[in-house]
Amino acid sequence: MKNSHKITILGQELSVLSDSEDEQVANVVQFVNEKMEEVLHSGNGLKTLNVAILAALNISEEFLKLKGINRDLCDQLESRAEKLIQLIEDAN
Repeated sequence: MKNSHKITILGQELSVLSDSEDEQVANVVQFVNEKMEEVLHSGNGLKTLNVAILAALNISEEFLKLKGINRDLCDQLESRAEKLIQLIEDAN
């Protein structure tokens, strides 16, 4: 069941619906605010929309990089599991 959460991102209050617990929503809000602050402090006089877009791009890049790492690790685990299964079958 989705719960309504009042959040503040870069000074903008929003009401969002989420299945996540309050703590998880708070963690996401904190992460987004930190990323937006990073962009805000790295640029000169960026408009809020530009800060949001650049933060979204940074978050997306980080996410896709981690997703690729996760996929590689899963592939490695699958390969090792197959080798172990083969070793067990060969031992019998």
